[in-house]
Amino acid sequence: MRSITKFLAATLVAGLAATAQASDLDVSDWTKIEKAAAGQTVYFNAWGGSENINAYLEWVGEEMKARYDVTVTQVKLEDTASAVSKVVAEKAAGKTEGGSVDLIWINGENFASMKRQGLLLTPGWATSLPNWAYVDTENQPTTLTDFTEPTDGLESPWGGAKMVFFYDGARTDKAGLPDNAAQLLDWAKRNPGRFSYPAPPDFIGSSFLKQVLSETIDDRAKLREPVDEASFERTVEPLFAYLDQLHKVAWRSGKAFPQNYPDMKQKLGDGELDIIFAFNPAEASSAIAAGELSDTVRSFTFSGGTLGNTHFVAIPYNANAREGALLTANFLLSPEAQLRKQNPQYWGDPTVLSMSKLADADRAAFQALDLGVATLTPDKLGPVIAEPHASWMERIETEWRRRYASGN
Repeated sequence: MRSITKFLAATLVAGLAATAQASDLDVSDWTKIEKAAAGQTVYFNAWGGSENINAYLEWVGEEMKARYDVTVTQVKLEDTASAVSKVVAEKAAGKTEGGSVDLIWINGENFASMKRQGLLLTPGWATSLPNWAYVDTENQPTTLTDFTEPTDGLESPWGGAKMVFFYDGARTDKAGLPDNAAQLLDWAKRNPGRFSYPAPPDFIGSSFLKQVLSETIDDRAKLREPVDEASFERTVEPLFAYLDQLHKVAWRSGKAFPQNYPDMKQKLGDGELDIIFAFNPAEASSAIAAGELSDTVRSFTFSGGTLGNTHFVAIPYNANAREGALLTANFLLSPEAQLRKQNPQYWGDPTVLSMSKLADADRAAFQALDLGVATLTPDKLGPVIAEPHASWMERIETEWRRRYASGN
């Protein structure tokens, strides 16, 4: 009981500290924010495993420096949780100002954890950004909820995501492609060694687990709620029964796994794997444009739906460059930045903006984008399967490691 009381007290203190830290920050006074941001350095903690994403962030830094005299430095992460841990450690040390993390690329359980612990800048800052006016909250409700968790203006949407599969049409027959998780397992049995997924906690690998879980669970509505420990093992048993079968016929017989999506992409290009997947519908076209994949690579998805979500940027409550982080988050939502991000020559990440809210010239620019030969049109992407509550990812990752981390 005392430990619970201590935890609640610590959470309350953190929340009060966050409110105090932000009390002098008026997001509606944008002129004041721009003046205060000049000369600041924003340490943007973001996954660094993709060359094209890193290049895009370099461009963001160039634009922020030229427009606002704000230096944006990407802190390249392998796992977003490491940035969250920094903020947690600073809170424990009583560092309520001058934090080392100014902006985080985030979603899912990492956002839920920071929100729960009072580690984020005051609610409402995201919806107060000038460029929030362009955000598509009607057709993309996941711009307002993150893995079922209301964002409450604590994070700003940055891009959309949906699971899509890729194959090389030069060596894989389109007619035999799977249309759901069960058919994927059958395909893998007929084509041993030609499919795999990254080991959790890699985000793409964990997303594959959630896709299979969503298709094998007896009642998908359970995934909208936090994990029920009393029924967890029974609920996830179909998922792990599926994986037990898959690993026997997977690449390297499930004794090893690709490191991440770039590793899977290289294995598709090298002919080691025949089907891979990503969380970006334009990823294959982007890789073709970069010379990383053959121009015979194409995309497909499941007619019954695949996982989809929105990813965000968040500002810790003790960020040192609060104003610079706000300016950066706002620029990331600008039609110019979103247009470049959706262009597969640079990234290919789907926009979070509503075309109906844009000026005519900006709307025309989006409509003129060549999304690439391997990119499915929106009407071909299939339904979106909502992300489970954030607690499911952490729990199934733990269970996966218990069962398979030793290579068994």
